[in-house]
Amino acid sequence: MPKLTNHPNRTSWIGYSQDSHFPIQNIPFGVFLTRENVITIGTRIGDHAIDLGALQELGYFDNVPLTDDMFMQDTLNDFISDGKKTWRLVRNRIGEIFNKENAELRDHKEHRNRIIFHIDDVEMQLPVQIGDYTDFYSSKEHATNVGTMFRDPENALLPNWLHMPVAYHGRSSSIVPSGIPIHRPQGQQLPKDSDTPVFGPSNSLDFELEMAFITTDANNLGQPIPVEKAEDFIFGMVLFNDWSARDIQKWEYAPLGPFLGKNFASSMSPWIVTMDALEPFRCAGPEPEQPVMDYLKQNGKKSFDIHLEVDITPENGKPTTVSKSNFKHLYWSMSQQLAHHTINGCRVISGDMMGSGTISGPTADSYGSMLELSWGGEKPVKLNDGSERKFINDQDTVTMRGYCHNGPIRIGFGEVKNKILPVYQSKSKPKTIK
Repeated sequence: MPKLTNHPNRTSWIGYSQDSHFPIQNIPFGVFLTRENVITIGTRIGDHAIDLGALQELGYFDNVPLTDDMFMQDTLNDFISDGKKTWRLVRNRIGEIFNKENAELRDHKEHRNRIIFHIDDVEMQLPVQIGDYTDFYSSKEHATNVGTMFRDPENALLPNWLHMPVAYHGRSSSIVPSGIPIHRPQGQQLPKDSDTPVFGPSNSLDFELEMAFITTDANNLGQPIPVEKAEDFIFGMVLFNDWSARDIQKWEYAPLGPFLGKNFASSMSPWIVTMDALEPFRCAGPEPEQPVMDYLKQNGKKSFDIHLEVDITPENGKPTTVSKSNFKHLYWSMSQQLAHHTINGCRVISGDMMGSGTISGPTADSYGSMLELSWGGEKPVKLNDGSERKFINDQDTVTMRGYCHNGPIRIGFGEVKNKILPVYQSKSKPKTIK
C-alpha cells in the first residue's frame, strides 16, 4: 500500500510555517485533553491539534475498517495493535481530508469547530499505556566516553559491547510526558575517598539525550522476531530523556546494574512520529567493527538522519544549547535491538517502549549527557548567563528537540521539556498519636 502522505509537494488548507515540525507529510499520533475535559486521540498539523475521535464520529473514516470506538479512547494501544496496514490507511485518509484542494472538511465550519483546536488549547497526555520499557546502550561514542572515565581508554568498551546491543529493563510507571516537572531524586551515595555511604539528594542529576520506539503486538512467547522484519512491528518514535542520578547509580549498579539512579523519572515527547513519515530520511548507520551473529546481520540503510539538540534554561534565564547530536550515530539499529530483545523468546506487545540509550556524536559538542559534556565535572559547561553547570541544578529546565530536514520538508518531534524541582517534600503534617 503506497505512503500517499509523503509527497513533498502536498500542502494543507491548515496553514503552517516552513520550519514547522508538523507539516501534512508528518501526521503524528498522540492523546490530548481539551478545555472541555474531553480526552481524545489526535494528530497535529502545524500549530493545530486534530480530534480523530470527532473525525470518526462524524463519518470521515467510514471507508476505513476501524472499530467504532477506535479513536474515542485515552491511549493509542488498540490502534497500534491493528498493525501497519491500518496505520497507513488512517494516515492516507488524514492526508486526503486535510489536503489543500479537498473541500470536504475545509468548507464545513461546524465540523471544523468540533475537530480542530489550537495547540495552546489542549493538554498533551502520555500517548500509550506503556507495559514494559527497555533502555539500550547503543551509542559507541557514549559507551566509550563513559568507559574511559570510569575505567581507562584501553578498556573503555566491555568485551560484549561490539557483539550485541546491551540493555536493561526500566520502570514504565515513571515515564511522563513533556511538561511534567521532575523532583530531584534522593538515595544512597558513596562520597569520594570514603568507605561509608551517605544518604541525601543526588548531586549529579543528569539528562540523557535519547530516542525511543513504540512497538505493536509483535510475537508470541518463545518466538524471536527476525531482524529483517523488525521494523514491521515498530509503530513510531519519540524523543526520550532518560534522567539519571549519576552518584546514586555509581554506588548501586554493581552487580545488577541501574536501579534507583534511573527509575525515578524518564520523559517522552507526546507526539509519536510513524516510521512511514520517517522513511524519506533513511540513511546508513555505522559499519560494524566486528562480525555479528547471523540473527543481527542487516543490509541496506538501517538508520535515520534525525537532528537532535539539548537546551538548558536556568530559572528566569535564557536557554543555552549545550549539545547537538544525530540519531544516525547509533551503532546498533532499532531492528537489531528488537531482534536481540526477542531472540530468547521474550514477548513484545502494543505500547512497549525501547529507549536507544544516550546518543552521543564524535565531537565534544555532540555528547548526549552532562556526564560527558562536563567530563565528570572536570570541565563545567558555561551557560549564556555566565553560570556554569557540572550537572543539572534545581529550577533548571532541560529541553530536547529533534527533526529531519530534506529540502523544503521538515519532519519533527516537537520537544520534550521538563523542569527540575527540589526533592519532594510532603505537604501533610504527620498525625499526632494520642
